[in-house]
Amino acid sequence: MSFDSLTALVHDSAVIAKRNIIKIRRVPDVLVFVLISPIMFVLLFAYVFGGSIDIPGSNYREFLMAGIFVQTVVFGATFTGAGIADDMQKGIITRFRSLPMSRTAVLAGRTASDVVYNVLSLAIMMATGFIVGWRIRDGIGEALVACVLILIFAYALSWVMAYVALIVPSPEVINNASFIVIFPLTFVANTFVPSQNLPRLLQIFAEWNPVSAATQAARELFGNIPHETPQPEAWALQHPVLYTLVWSVIIVAVFAPLAVRRYRRQA
Repeated sequence: MSFDSLTALVHDSAVIAKRNIIKIRRVPDVLVFVLISPIMFVLLFAYVFGGSIDIPGSNYREFLMAGIFVQTVVFGATFTGAGIADDMQKGIITRFRSLPMSRTAVLAGRTASDVVYNVLSLAIMMATGFIVGWRIRDGIGEALVACVLILIFAYALSWVMAYVALIVPSPEVINNASFIVIFPLTFVANTFVPSQNLPRLLQIFAEWNPVSAATQAARELFGNIPHETPQPEAWALQHPVLYTLVWSVIIVAVFAPLAVRRYRRQA
């Protein structure tokens, strides 16, 4: 790719991203969902499960918050798929194809703009977490690293949803199809309960589940793992930051080209 082509791609992607971000202001119900859903998740899980699960050396709310953060941004990846499918139904994608712009920019701009949605969700969840008793124990620097890692993982999953949206261009089908994948990934993990509490087969899956690694990394960086907690047996949970980054790179490397190729074929 030449320098001029790269510059055009960045410019066009920024224009598409700006268009999607403006929708936050102009479509209030989207903003309401972005703000209300994280609050609901935090309060629901904190007060429903808060007194039912014992975490040795800690309290369940501190254990819970990293899992809620990761689960919510994973679910937020469906915004990408639903947004692309909605634009295809309304003919906006057809309009983009008729313009002298980079084909890749439509998808790159969409996935980039959804990072803003995830930043808003994360900020609201953290504020709500402080209200219910969650605290950052290892300093602001480590907490910022945790937030960036969660956003990187969510961005990678956005490319998966972009590809799915181009295969099944219907917002309703996208939501149903994504939940089939997202629910096992987020619940068969250490998001809400320690993975060692699961049956053996599910425990093995949970230990190597990238959602578990992202959650484990966030807990360590937030300082929400008690010092007396035994070291995890699985390599993925012993090196959760590296494992999460590796998975993020693999997901983008596989699904970004697939999504772009699919989009170009449809064009």
